[in-house]
Amino acid sequence: MQLNWKVGGLLLGLVFFAAVWLVKPIGVSTQFVILDGIVADAVNPGLVTQTDDGFTSTNAYLAKSGGKYAKAVSNPLNYSFVFVIAMMIGGLLSALARGGIPAGDRQVPALWRANFGDCRIKRYTAAFVGGFIVLYGARLAGGCTSGHMMSGMMQTAVSGYIFAAGAFAAAVPVSLMLFKKEA
Repeated sequence: MQLNWKVGGLLLGLVFFAAVWLVKPIGVSTQFVILDGIVADAVNPGLVTQTDDGFTSTNAYLAKSGGKYAKAVSNPLNYSFVFVIAMMIGGLLSALARGGIPAGDRQVPALWRANFGDCRIKRYTAAFVGGFIVLYGARLAGGCTSGHMMSGMMQTAVSGYIFAAGAFAAAVPVSLMLFKKEA
């Protein structure tokens, strides 16, 4: 059950347009911070507190922007957090509708295997470290690829185009250095 890339691109564009038109631009990385805050607040109940002016936190990052993140930690059933949960559920439902994940897709990709061997632990570790670096960089930049590149470019924000150019300017040379052998 493959989706044609043209149809998929059009559908993705329509979803982004509807999200901006009805609610706000799509962004995802902030919700990892909110999830971290929810877990931390469960362990340390005094992390987020409500004041007369709204919400605040003993954590400077959660307290910034007038306590916007602290409020989201305290009330996680908001549009952005539910959107991220719905993305994960949608991915699961899509996989189930296709009859599960094919065995070939659960293997180490041929390109990876040609360059780094067949070790799954090495592959998962590299994916985790790479994901961590991207997420850390996204938080330093105050957004993520969906917020900066996709939503930003859709709104014709110059920063979105600059971010996209920078992302590809870094990704292409790194890929060429890492994956010298072809599958």
